[in-house]
Amino acid sequence: MTNVHASAIANGRAVGLKDVRVLDFARFRETVLQSVEAGSRVSALFGRPNDDGSLRLYAVMACPGEGDIRAVATDVADSFRSLTPDCPQVNGFEREIAEQWAVRPEGHPWLKPVRFHASYGSGRDAWGRSAKDIQPAVTDYFRVEGEEVHEVAVGPVHAGIIEPGHFRFQCHGEKVYHLEISLGYQHRGIERALVGGPDKRTIHFMETAAGDTTIGHVTAFSRVIEGLAGCAVPARAQTLRGIALELERIANHVGDLGALAGDVGFLPTASFCGRIRGDVLNMTAVLCGSRFGRGLVRPGGAAFDVDEKNVAQLLSRLEAAAKDIRVAVELLWNIPSVTARFEETGVVSPEDAEAIGLVGPAARACGLDRDVRKDNPFGIFRVAHIPVTTWHTGDVFGRAYVRYLEVQRSLAFVREQLTALPAGPVRDDLGRLAPDSMVVSLVEGWRGEICHVALTDGDGRFARYKVVDPSFHNWFGLAIALRGEAISDFPLCNKSFNLSYCGHDL
Repeated sequence: MTNVHASAIANGRAVGLKDVRVLDFARFRETVLQSVEAGSRVSALFGRPNDDGSLRLYAVMACPGEGDIRAVATDVADSFRSLTPDCPQVNGFEREIAEQWAVRPEGHPWLKPVRFHASYGSGRDAWGRSAKDIQPAVTDYFRVEGEEVHEVAVGPVHAGIIEPGHFRFQCHGEKVYHLEISLGYQHRGIERALVGGPDKRTIHFMETAAGDTTIGHVTAFSRVIEGLAGCAVPARAQTLRGIALELERIANHVGDLGALAGDVGFLPTASFCGRIRGDVLNMTAVLCGSRFGRGLVRPGGAAFDVDEKNVAQLLSRLEAAAKDIRVAVELLWNIPSVTARFEETGVVSPEDAEAIGLVGPAARACGLDRDVRKDNPFGIFRVAHIPVTTWHTGDVFGRAYVRYLEVQRSLAFVREQLTALPAGPVRDDLGRLAPDSMVVSLVEGWRGEICHVALTDGDGRFARYKVVDPSFHNWFGLAIALRGEAISDFPLCNKSFNLSYCGHDL
């Protein structure tokens, strides 16, 4: 059972900041650790400066067994006792706090920058550096010592047209002992730019936070605004949002399955899935004119509606895509040379997945029954349920197979919703945003849990806005998956997670 010291918050509902319990640090730490031990997971841990120069830390925990969210806060000065040794899933959050606010988590096992930017305060950061001293990816890297151990550094510039990231492998021959991942090259300062909003730029920041997750992030943001404004989104708009979210999931999962096939040189599935992904993206374009869904989801509902002709066209395209997906992807499971490369490659144990806080298909492939659509349902998913898909192997095969099963269930969901679209408007008016309030919005994006947290000031403007893309939780999972593997397995393991660089570097 979740610790009683934390304040309960419904997904997407605003509460007054005064209603979020502020504890002394010892009790705050105990509350978070006990909640995680009881089965909760830290969705966000972040800071907001107080007027007296101290930093208020907020912990947001998703509670699957209870269907709600818990929040708790504490005030710290220039340092605090790290939670990471007892709760590894907050590792990245504590490093982020140190970098952003120059507040040091003492006892953190490997404290290093996350995005390589200057502290948001004045003077020097938690590492004693001034702004002029900061250089991207210049940090201490973990090193395995030994006469026959060698280091392989890859990136940030890669051979393919992909985002930049730096990877350091500690190897003995072909065997990887440790992989360290250094990002930050895509840092755009989006969170900082959101403070003082919402304004005309805000929606565009959200649509491009992670370009392949437009619907996921804009849905989370819109629910923040709706929670602060007390807006009731019409049922038809909720259904259209759900359809768009599942189309985004289908398109990306199909694209990933094709890319995995390409990584092992199986060209039939690779070529077919590349084309089919485009077919699914074109269905989203039928909804709003944009293949990535830009312009569709807006606070209050949806900016576009569909008529009977659109629905008939979507259903026809959906059936064609479903048939093509089944033919193209099931080839993978019937080719021994493919399954031999997928099975027992890049294994993450359920215990490690739980400890580091994996989310999405990566977590479900390890057997973790973890999905916001079920655990903290939102929108259409409050009444229309999609069964959670899990697997047990935690390897490349598991991460691929979970994607395929999720595609089948998302196709069925979209088909069902298109044939039963409720009548009525697609958008409701927004009122004034609640002042001095907090709202947490969780959405199950195609990579996993998306978390948006807004704190408003006395005028109802954003005093702090926290965005956690699922990639922020999962990058360390990729590092774990590589331990004991051949370095040549890295591209396959990397694609089986397919994490976002820019979604991490907000």
